[in-house]
Amino acid sequence: MYSQDSISGHRRGRPEPTAEMLSGLACLICGTDYRSAPDADVRVVSHRDGKQLVACRGVCARMASGSATGLDETPLPLAERMHRHQADRS
Repeated sequence: MYSQDSISGHRRGRPEPTAEMLSGLACLICGTDYRSAPDADVRVVSHRDGKQLVACRGVCARMASGSATGLDETPLPLAERMHRHQADRS
């Protein structure tokens, strides 16, 4: 798998998360837009400002949280995340 140094190096080189990433509409690591890929296996990997931050199951989740399955928490439904994102933008 990936070494801890490799994962840490990737985190340092990553740009700031986009608004979509902060709203749980895109993967924190690879940027997959879940609105275009609703069947993606999404995992909650962190929280920020009361929102769930999500990543794709596997390598992305491991790089974001240290666990391939993320946190033991069910992500909000995509429709709810989209609604909250729209409300934040207003």
